[in-house]
Amino acid sequence: MSPVMSPVRILLCDDHVVVRAGLLALLGGEPDIEVVGEAGSGEEAVALAAKLSPDVVLMDLQLGAGIDGVEATRRIAPTGVHVLVLTTYDTDADITRAIEAGATGYLLKAERPEELFTAIRSAAQGRTTLSPPVASRVMDRMRGAARPALTERETDILGQLAQGLGNREIARALFISEATVKTHLGRIYAKLGVDTRSGAVAVAKEQRLLP
Repeated sequence: MSPVMSPVRILLCDDHVVVRAGLLALLGGEPDIEVVGEAGSGEEAVALAAKLSPDVVLMDLQLGAGIDGVEATRRIAPTGVHVLVLTTYDTDADITRAIEAGATGYLLKAERPEELFTAIRSAAQGRTTLSPPVASRVMDRMRGAARPALTERETDILGQLAQGLGNREIARALFISEATVKTHLGRIYAKLGVDTRSGAVAVAKEQRLLP
């Protein structure tokens, strides 16, 4: 006779009561998942995680007033409780902050319920689960990290570009010729994997290449 497995104990953290109610109803249909508590703020999640010792905290990132989901994750993760981020935000900055804070997984609220159930079970075992769009962003960021670093001059020009300056204005500001500006721009585009000025600025902001 197979041993009876204990259900995965979940703490929900979302500042929207309706969202928590929806998750509670959704998870209630899974016999191996049990919601043991609900938190409406980051501070409450930290306190309840310490009190209830759940297997997984299902954590939203934006929590209104007080500490956000990333800071709550940073405080909870060292205790051994796994944190699975469940959010609508998929920017590079949000993903990076959550993972660096110790999140076990990062799931988007647009995923199907089955994906959520699987992610919860994986998180309870310490396995990482990322929504496909999030995984793609992580991979893109890793590829970007392998690109050659910008030189000081290239960073200067990129900064001028971010301010909306044209080649002639950049040349005047940096006391170089327009031809030199164009040469540097070509190298910047190649390093960032883009072919437009706006693309270069967008990637630079995502990868925090600008001061």
